[in-house]
Amino acid sequence: MHRKSRPLYIEPFDLYLFGKGRHLDLYRVLGAHPYREGDTDGYRFAVWAPNAQKVCLVGEFNYWTWDDLHLFPVGSSGIWAAFVPDMTGGMLYKIGIKGHSGEIVYKTDPFAFACEYRPGTAALTCGLGDYQWGDAGWMEERARRGAHLDRPVSAYEVHAGSWRRHDDPIRPFYSYTELAATLVPYVRDMGFTHIEFMPLAEHPLDQSWGYQTGMYFAPSARFGAPDELRRLIDTCHQAGIGVILDWVPAHFPKDFWGLARFDGTSLYEHEDPRLGMHPDWGTLIFNYGRHEVRNFLISNALYWLKEFHVDGLRMDAVASMLYLDYSRKEGEWQPNRYGGRENLEAVDFLRELNAVVHGEAPGAITLAEESTAWPGVSRPVYAGGLGFTYKWNMGWMHDTLLYMSKPPVFRKYHHNTMTFSLLYAFSENFLLPLSHDEVVHGKGALLSKMPGNMWEQQANLRALYAFMWAHPGKKLLFMGGEFGQWNEWRDDRELDWILTTFPAHNGIQRLVRDLNAILRREPAMYRHDHDWSGFSWLDCSDFNASVFSFVRRAEGCPPVIWVFNFTPVVRENYRIPCPDGGIWKEVLNTDSALYGGGNVGNPEPCAAVPFEWNNDPSLALTLPPLAAAAFVPNAG
Repeated sequence: MHRKSRPLYIEPFDLYLFGKGRHLDLYRVLGAHPYREGDTDGYRFAVWAPNAQKVCLVGEFNYWTWDDLHLFPVGSSGIWAAFVPDMTGGMLYKIGIKGHSGEIVYKTDPFAFACEYRPGTAALTCGLGDYQWGDAGWMEERARRGAHLDRPVSAYEVHAGSWRRHDDPIRPFYSYTELAATLVPYVRDMGFTHIEFMPLAEHPLDQSWGYQTGMYFAPSARFGAPDELRRLIDTCHQAGIGVILDWVPAHFPKDFWGLARFDGTSLYEHEDPRLGMHPDWGTLIFNYGRHEVRNFLISNALYWLKEFHVDGLRMDAVASMLYLDYSRKEGEWQPNRYGGRENLEAVDFLRELNAVVHGEAPGAITLAEESTAWPGVSRPVYAGGLGFTYKWNMGWMHDTLLYMSKPPVFRKYHHNTMTFSLLYAFSENFLLPLSHDEVVHGKGALLSKMPGNMWEQQANLRALYAFMWAHPGKKLLFMGGEFGQWNEWRDDRELDWILTTFPAHNGIQRLVRDLNAILRREPAMYRHDHDWSGFSWLDCSDFNASVFSFVRRAEGCPPVIWVFNFTPVVRENYRIPCPDGGIWKEVLNTDSALYGGGNVGNPEPCAAVPFEWNNDPSLALTLPPLAAAAFVPNAG
């Protein structure tokens, strides 16, 4: 049946908000939506292409024929729109655009809610749907408790395409439904509070891991339909697990079918390559100074938060957004209007984005992967900050891995590497990441970075995890790390789950589970992650022995003492200050036989007695080799 498109009316207020860059629900206006006009059902289409000469709809419904189904200009808004009668859901389509120079290109709808299986790039007619959520309790509690600053946060970072895989070269991926049935129970059993998914927005190139996003509003068809993703997130919430989604507003690919030169001009990106192109990645940079582009990105952020109930957005490569000279040589970048290197439009965009997210999605969080010393990344916009909830602590990650990679005999020369992070630990709301970036591109798995023989490597890894969980800041661990995967991560194969059948690796897995348990159980471990009142050194000066000790505190709750011995030497009767006095019991020891260790430790409660430190109380402990131990007051 031949269809004929009709002009579509769009409310003037929608056009006004779009022109101002303030339409928070823009995805409800642009894109493809089921629509009823009079007695006729069909779909309405709308796309922003202000410099186009002509815009048409092409797809399987008209044999991909140009100049058949026209879209019509909507005033001077730059939007082209039409209603197509009798159009149904699930039909492939693209937007045909005759650009300002007369060339014809076929573009994927920037607001498409679904798309075909890669490597195809056509959109699918698909509305927002009417999924019936079962997580009302979770969402109400999230809004009530706010941004998690005084709550335990331990995130499990997941690449959905390689956590587990099928033996099928065409469709190897676990579906959203299969992940709901397998990943969610696993994460709950391990005690993580959140799953952080690497980007799930559609990206035709597997090897980009989603960081070169192609369709910003379409969940990847690799794993199923949009409602299946909603069901996965719903399942997480009903299991008490939050969901963080990696989101990429820093750049987008040059693919001819995508946003690049969308209407024959640099619409979403800058025309000047000094502003509009990343030299390292070969990708394009959004023009953050353009109202409509900011509106596209902010409405996309809210789309994931509102329509998919995502609990947080982690933004990749924020440093590349903040600096005009990021990875550029002299002469390859253009200063801002004051002659500086700061990208003022990007700064304004990030502040606006964070203010809108925190206002429109109560309790949702934003996280910045920001690797420089930009001040106030996680401070409120009203206080001059960028407004993120958390900042990834890249300095802690770098220094800690550097220290742990050293043979123990040399660690005393790098003692300050482990203490330095506490000089700035409370300058931001930090999250401590051991992410996918540390186990790819020849860097090796975390376990393989550790020095020594196999037993020592495993002991070092257990001590590293204890130091991470004990250190102030929220936690993030990439999948596979929790059981000590030997191999570097690859996106085209599943994790080496066979390792969990070996006692040593099962022990590492059990330790991570117990670290999550103590994190949840002891408020001192999380309540003051972001201020000095929750942390104090007991002794950080014994560089010759490579021993550190500190205490975590929270008012009205038992403190937790942590002691770390980063040498393979067992230290008997080792004394640490204990200003609280009293009797203490060991509640976690990474050298326990349960975790694959040698079972050296303190099985009996220890009493603090006066000693050399100005006759103050101290504890005499047995320190296991390459290990950490945690102590709490003995309640009897």
